[in-house]
Amino acid sequence: MSHAAHGPNWPARIAVALVSLLALTFAVALAVTIGEMRIPLETALKALGNGLFGLDWPVSAIQQGVIFDYRLSRALMAGLCGGALALSGAILQALLRNPLAEPYVLGISAGASTGAVAVLILGVSIGGTALTVSAGAFIGSCAALAVVALLATGAGGASDRVILAGVATSQLFNAATATIVTTLASAEQARGVMFWLLGNFGGVRWPDLWIAAPVAFIGFGICMLHAKALDAFAFGVDAAASLGVAVTRVKIVLFATTAVMTAVMVSIVGTVGFVGLIIPHAARFLVGSGHARLLPACLVIGAIFMILADILSRVLIPQQILPIGVVTALFGAPVFALILYRARKPK
Repeated sequence: MSHAAHGPNWPARIAVALVSLLALTFAVALAVTIGEMRIPLETALKALGNGLFGLDWPVSAIQQGVIFDYRLSRALMAGLCGGALALSGAILQALLRNPLAEPYVLGISAGASTGAVAVLILGVSIGGTALTVSAGAFIGSCAALAVVALLATGAGGASDRVILAGVATSQLFNAATATIVTTLASAEQARGVMFWLLGNFGGVRWPDLWIAAPVAFIGFGICMLHAKALDAFAFGVDAAASLGVAVTRVKIVLFATTAVMTAVMVSIVGTVGFVGLIIPHAARFLVGSGHARLLPACLVIGAIFMILADILSRVLIPQQILPIGVVTALFGAPVFALILYRARKPK
């Protein structure tokens, strides 16, 4: 048999990578030109050149600020958030062997929100050291994972039981968040937190990207290092162990990675649901189930999806910006119902 039948088809892979990069670039270009203030693409490119390369093209101070300091940082953060959440969903679906698994459904996002809100409103500290919002979100997400593991283990650890445990955990942490907000927050704090909880890129600035970008790309690298192990999990935990996979270590590393990625994104933009559910399924349809291809596809498709969703949040209702979580739920809830229906449908 020819080498082409076995070896990687590099021209096709390069073509796919270039098309993906072009699509991502196009999405970012749309994001920096569309909004309440319509800005021509030429002006946007000049503003980007000024901001990124120190050029001195003629652009008004208002347009420069809107494009570079607001829209570009917002678009890049949307891409990082979408990619990280899509990756997390793909990892959880592989480890749990359940098509409905994702950070939002399993309560990880809710736990991260509770931790972040506790830090924002209560000013939680450990050993006299004040926690950052990201640290609080990480502790909350780990607590949620622990509760899910406890409930699922008590129920026998079955995959569908894990989802039910996730739903229960999500409700538990949502109730904790609501209690903190309604009893301890001022009216102004409550309004800000409730809007933030629905997902909001409006407050994103460049320093947020210096936190989110390393987390997203390091998380992606860790996931890629375990791509073959994730393929083995498709045959079950026992089969993966028989193939030489260090099951416990891989699970701990990847669960921790998803917890960190989810916590950081939630701490910056709030709770965004269903991205980790729908994007891995779309990516599998396009590139197959092999994780060496699936994980990069999730990163790129998730980024594009979230950037486009953010654009929709700004243009669907004139003079208003919808929370990004509302937009993703409009797409994700029907997909969730469809997947659930297909899973229940007799073979």
